[in-house]
Amino acid sequence: MKQKNDFVEILDTTLRDGEQTPGVAFTPADKLDIAKFLIGRVKVDRLEIGSARVSEGEREAVRAILDWGAHKGCLESLEILGFVDGGKSVDWIKSTGGKVINLLAKGSESHCQIQLRKTPARHYDDVAAEIRYAHEQGLAVNLYLEDWSRGMKNSFGYIHNFLSHISGLPVERVMLPDTLGVLSPREVTLYLEWVYQAFPNIRLDFHGHNDYGVVTANSLAAVRAGISGIHTTVNGLGERTGNQSLAQLVVTINDMTDRRTRVVEKELQHASELVQNLSGKRCAWNAPIVGSDVFTQTCGVHADGDKKGNLYANDLAPERFSRHRNYALGKLAGKASLEQNLEEMHLELEPEVRQKVLQEIIRLGDKKKNVAPSDLPFIIANVMRTPLESRVKIIDFEVTTRFRATPKARVVIEFDGIQHESTATGDGGYDAFMKALRKSLKKSGHVVPKLVDYEVRIPPGGKADALVETTIRWNNGGKLLITTGVDSDQLIAAVMATEKMLNRVL
Repeated sequence: MKQKNDFVEILDTTLRDGEQTPGVAFTPADKLDIAKFLIGRVKVDRLEIGSARVSEGEREAVRAILDWGAHKGCLESLEILGFVDGGKSVDWIKSTGGKVINLLAKGSESHCQIQLRKTPARHYDDVAAEIRYAHEQGLAVNLYLEDWSRGMKNSFGYIHNFLSHISGLPVERVMLPDTLGVLSPREVTLYLEWVYQAFPNIRLDFHGHNDYGVVTANSLAAVRAGISGIHTTVNGLGERTGNQSLAQLVVTINDMTDRRTRVVEKELQHASELVQNLSGKRCAWNAPIVGSDVFTQTCGVHADGDKKGNLYANDLAPERFSRHRNYALGKLAGKASLEQNLEEMHLELEPEVRQKVLQEIIRLGDKKKNVAPSDLPFIIANVMRTPLESRVKIIDFEVTTRFRATPKARVVIEFDGIQHESTATGDGGYDAFMKALRKSLKKSGHVVPKLVDYEVRIPPGGKADALVETTIRWNNGGKLLITTGVDSDQLIAAVMATEKMLNRVL
């Protein structure tokens, strides 16, 4: 087995392989923002920032990132995919200011002969010539062996001969992709042992795909076998089922092996949210580490166990990732679930009132109603037959949208009994409404929490007058606040959710 280094290098390829996700295309500004965040705050070791000769937009993005990297002194950590094309990729990368080429070659005999229509010997020679030219032009070279996994399954002799052919050339790393996600952890371990036995001093990266849902297990096997680096994408973006998720890999290495990463765990959630916003691709609610509900306990028994002794917690404490544990309210909620939420909101209830509130929560849950913590004051007021005194009331609003015209909004609020009216324009009707609302509250010296996510749920059936449920997630001083509004009009539902948020916060 390969002698292991203490640290595993992380190369994140969200900006290159992750952009192959259907429907995802980052602007140059998006790419620069993601690159700055991943290098500057998440502290990944390396970034694959794009592909050579793709488009002018790609050139603009790559050059902007490299200019920033030159200023920060991290150019050698910024890598660009290039091709065996007679030096054209090398010249393209050099013209942008790049210092590292990740050269894409064929890692299986079938790809070599069928796709390239070349003999293995010819391909080896072409790759060797490309490596020499890149080195002459001052570029460091990493070599991708595309379809390496099936190459090992079907033609290990091809892989062995390829690595022997380049063994004396200036190659920093050989990158081993499981291009179609076909390997099992046992095969990863076995194949890496073969490669390390034949080439004990080689420096290898593993690049996994998740077609069978075992990519993290495969990456873990590679780490235990002594691999130098693992490739990831934020939120597991990538073709088909995607690539190795950055967050899942980091915690798995840190918690389940004797090796470590240099990644800052507290920034993983922020990176996930940034990429979700810029890509338009949301994570599954139960995606490990970064999913919206993964630190939410629903069962009342679990809430009770946590309250008495943290019995339902594991090493994945939400605080590791700048998050907090939540306790859901619904038909499975128990006394402890309610108490956890009341404590969070600094509310105290007499035992008999608390029991009535819990029964009302369970009743609403039986009717498939979502009950968020922000609904508790309203439920309490209803149970106690006491009108809820609101500091903020949205008295009136008007939103105007027209084809090819900027949306406008007028909002009238009552804050502590005083009315304020403001107008604003925005990118959409709700955006204009929020900007006008912020203007009014700014007059009173208050700041509205940042909107994190906006979700609309319309019951199936296609009825135009169906009730719409709008759920909005807010960042309130680092804590997640969720409010929901229900109405037949989507915008009014959003306004209702917003009013709940204001009264919870202010």
